[in-house]
Amino acid sequence: MTRYPFLIVIVITGLVTAAFLLYAFCVPKKEIPSAVVHPEWSRNATIYEVNIRQYTPEGTFAAFEKHLPRLKKMGVEILWLMPVNPIGIKNRKGSLGSYYSVKDYLGVNPEYGTLSDLKSLVKEAHNLGMKVIIDWVANHTSWDNNLITEHPEWYTHDAAGNIVSPVKDWTDAADLDYNQEGLREYMKNALVYWVKEAGVDGFRCDVAGMLPVSFWNWAVPELRKIKPVFMLAEWETPEMHEQAFDMTYSWNLYHLMNQIAKGERTAAGIDSLLAREDTTYPKDAYRMLFTSNHDENSWNGTEYERLGEGAKCFAVLTFTLPGMPLIYTGQEAAFNRRLKFFDKDTVSWDNYPLENFYATLIRMKRENPALWCGKAGGDLLPLKTVHGKQVFAFLRVKDQNRVLAVFNLSPNPITFQVHGKNMTGTFQDVFSGETAQIEDGTAFILGPWGYRVMEGR
Repeated sequence: MTRYPFLIVIVITGLVTAAFLLYAFCVPKKEIPSAVVHPEWSRNATIYEVNIRQYTPEGTFAAFEKHLPRLKKMGVEILWLMPVNPIGIKNRKGSLGSYYSVKDYLGVNPEYGTLSDLKSLVKEAHNLGMKVIIDWVANHTSWDNNLITEHPEWYTHDAAGNIVSPVKDWTDAADLDYNQEGLREYMKNALVYWVKEAGVDGFRCDVAGMLPVSFWNWAVPELRKIKPVFMLAEWETPEMHEQAFDMTYSWNLYHLMNQIAKGERTAAGIDSLLAREDTTYPKDAYRMLFTSNHDENSWNGTEYERLGEGAKCFAVLTFTLPGMPLIYTGQEAAFNRRLKFFDKDTVSWDNYPLENFYATLIRMKRENPALWCGKAGGDLLPLKTVHGKQVFAFLRVKDQNRVLAVFNLSPNPITFQVHGKNMTGTFQDVFSGETAQIEDGTAFILGPWGYRVMEGR
């Protein structure tokens, strides 16, 4: 490869980046079609993932139900329960097995309680104004699921006729074959059952992209004939939003935050990511933003392992960028341990030291339309600073509502000025409550991994 002089490389890279960002943020783009109509209650919501097994010493629905008033006070709107179904015993991993090795699609894990206990939990959540979605594992079953003997043709087989696992390491799971029409009808009816019988408000669909999107596009509209369900895909590709899913995972942002924390990438990478996604996803698509979840915590480390001193800074970022923020079990307790995945391992709550921190962010997300999801929220307007590798700054604007957010995404203190339109006015810091007059060129002083988030109207 030809080795260009260093200065020329910088100039060329800068021009390409500038042109890309100009196109992404300034040039009108053709609307990417989507037939999904989001439930109105999802527009300003925060989602909270509940690990029933590890949440309490009892590990039951009834024990978790006692936490509902606390989560309501914190401001949580959507509860995502990890799989509630019985777990297979054959080829089980660990003492309790994987939540995602489903033995019975129409049953409840007896370790968690009964169907009546689950219905009580859902009813109480509804009484408090919260919604409940449950984890759904449609891609594979346990090896002792009755479907293996009743409908072996519904499974994927190798050349020798043996049923196979979907992934080599998933030895406790048997792969389903969605070329089988009977399976599609069965799975759709099972989804309908939980909406009607337990009153759940939607589903988080495990490895959703490992199924044909045609299944979801056919099945989900049937659910929406019953009620306005909310559908979260554990997947990232845009086509998931065309007919079926309200929200997909933003793994790209998650990985980028990890890389920035390690010094492998800079703040400028966020601009590039947002610009790319702005041309790829429907305008009204929700992206789920997170610093942790059950998989990341158990397998890749807590947010403190991965993000270090920047953990809170990146959490604030997930509440201010376009999308819906996720809080995982224990994050409001600053819980800093990898939870065991196949065995009992109760969270240590320790008086919830970050509860007020998250409550403040949730309140802002709920009450300020500039931060609402999809088309209901405000556009993101990048702000300029000469420290673009360390500082990420932007405005979100919706009608008279404005949010100004500035982040020092580096381990060093920094002083900088921010420039941009629509900045002038009185803003109030959401954490300190202090007010300040902001204008083009206002200077900020931020410590390592520091942040300021301010509301203006």
